[in-house]
Amino acid sequence: MTGARYFAQFTQAYGVTHVFFVPAIMLKPLAEMEEMAIRRIDVHGEKAAAYMADGYARASGRPGLCMAQHVGGSNLAAGLRDAYLAGSPVIAITGSPQPEARFRHGYQEIEHFSQFDPVTKFNAEVTSVARLPDLLRQAFREATAGAPGPVHLLIGGAHGEVANAEADFELVVEESFKQVPAFRPAPDTQRVQEALALIERAKRPVIVAGGGVTWSGAQRELVQFAEKLNIPVATSLNAKSAIPDRHPLSAGVIGTYSRSCANKIVSEADLVLFVGSHTGAQVTTNWKVPAPGVAAIQIDIDAAELGRNYPGALGIHADAKAALARLVAAAKPSPAPWKDWVARAQQLVAEWRAESLPMLDSDAVPMRPERVCKEITEALPDRGVVVSDTGHSGLWTGQMIELNHPGQRYIRCAGSLGWSFPGSLGVKCALPDQTVLCFCGDGGFLYHIAELETAARCGINVIVVVNNNSAYNQEIPLIDNAYGGKQGPKGGDLWRFREVDFAKIAEAMGCAGMTARRPSELKDALHEALGMNRPVVINALSDVQAFAKRPWTPGGARAH
Repeated sequence: MTGARYFAQFTQAYGVTHVFFVPAIMLKPLAEMEEMAIRRIDVHGEKAAAYMADGYARASGRPGLCMAQHVGGSNLAAGLRDAYLAGSPVIAITGSPQPEARFRHGYQEIEHFSQFDPVTKFNAEVTSVARLPDLLRQAFREATAGAPGPVHLLIGGAHGEVANAEADFELVVEESFKQVPAFRPAPDTQRVQEALALIERAKRPVIVAGGGVTWSGAQRELVQFAEKLNIPVATSLNAKSAIPDRHPLSAGVIGTYSRSCANKIVSEADLVLFVGSHTGAQVTTNWKVPAPGVAAIQIDIDAAELGRNYPGALGIHADAKAALARLVAAAKPSPAPWKDWVARAQQLVAEWRAESLPMLDSDAVPMRPERVCKEITEALPDRGVVVSDTGHSGLWTGQMIELNHPGQRYIRCAGSLGWSFPGSLGVKCALPDQTVLCFCGDGGFLYHIAELETAARCGINVIVVVNNNSAYNQEIPLIDNAYGGKQGPKGGDLWRFREVDFAKIAEAMGCAGMTARRPSELKDALHEALGMNRPVVINALSDVQAFAKRPWTPGGARAH
């Protein structure tokens, strides 16, 4: 058969249901997919294609597939930055200039292969159709095995024409590599006993759950372990939905996008159990929370992460779900002295709630973002998914949106402003029967607003709430500092936008559009949007002078 037919059959056999691409790439394989259960999503930009594949992967746990011809390869590589930062199994396919045209000013001849090196686990060239089977299998292995991450295959020819040649193929499907985790390494029994002994000797233990808990599907085991030992649980932003926000042991999100109570609780702990966390700068508030030198246990599927940022930690090389299940089975119920520690954690959470309540209940116009988040909390269905942008969007949603039902999920941008909208389209493709709500600012939404047409054309029915303050308002304090405390008369040139009516733009592109100027209008708009079977944009007008608080650290912090 042709390599094109093989590529299509392979993609279907590995459970890929959607392909996100910018023409013209792998045209014959795409044509072969027409009669298969694979949806071909033609988008308006390579970065958006990568973000959609990323959202699809994070929601489904299966590799997401995105493609672009070689002239768009640099944009696709840029789009993989977020997948790389988030450890998401995205498989990117690009073409390459024809060999006979190299070094002769061939049309669109710019090398992009090396640009994938820093943003992938595996970067390879398919120079012959005979290499298509083994390199496709290797791509799925690399994407799903161990700590997941993106990969790239460059297929020869501007449109990947190498795949059009004929050869003898045998379709080999390796079931383990169709999803994350590919394998679940179990923890060493002795390390489990050592970890439990450390916990028993602690006076103020705390669990910090990272994105590995989400990828492993270990939410139930996390809560079981916390309840059995009566230990407070803080989460990274990636694991925000791993424990219900109103659970009595929930401390909230830790780090730079955190609730102050979570940082305070972890700072007061004398033992920290990291589960599936890289212990990076964001989750540890630049390695201040917890303090360096704290007693620690670290569970990770990637052995190279054990002790990276907290040296001396007891390392357990294991899948998060497998490790927590073993800990649950081996642990004894909590000793009584931890009751005081849990009461202290609950006091800190209660203080944070009391401090936040005035803004959550505010009827101010323009709206406070905290109130916008409260309305989303109250409207989100039991199996609803919140997809958040970075920056202020991550701060607001991470702190203020509450997820209290086990079926609710939270998926966040890892750092690329504008990711959330195309990312939410990929999430919806993976979860077509669930409500998917995207939260972003106007600055982030404008990055990929053209994909509204994609959503309307393809029937990808997400709800987008745009926190519209006509500005990059997160930058205002930074620009104040740049001016020495008070901006010059043209300082607004660095952060202010025109007022954009996103509802009208949505309607013009075939989606539904609504504008909410006050909380009651937002409540009504959310209720209406949930009943509509089409993409919806809610233009929520908010206060440009509303700033999220800086993270609490042991030395103290102040609001923006």
